[in-house]
Amino acid sequence: MMLAKKYIKSRQLYKITFDLPVSELPEEELVDGRFPQSVALVGEFNDWDSKITPMKYIKKHDCYRATVALEPDQSYQFRYLVNGQTWCNDWQADGYIPNDQGSDNCLVTVPPLPSA
Repeated sequence: MMLAKKYIKSRQLYKITFDLPVSELPEEELVDGRFPQSVALVGEFNDWDSKITPMKYIKKHDCYRATVALEPDQSYQFRYLVNGQTWCNDWQADGYIPNDQGSDNCLVTVPPLPSA
């Protein structure tokens, strides 16, 4: 699933929904071959703090999901952190940018405000 972006007119923000399918999780991080202990959405929008935006398992879609409100007309770097130790990328992200750890961060680009 692509990053879902919904404009919230009353707040002049976009709600961005991030989905990480279980099938894209690293096997070594799965407990009993199925579920990780934790998955967090981590990025510039939460100061890269893994405790602020935990992701919730959605059984119907077999994925982990989190939704955040972001300012329009901005790009934000992000990644997923599994079990507090393994970084994962979103292969449906809007783009990628090299980081100082020798890998890439994902980018989400928030659209500008809609025309009135």
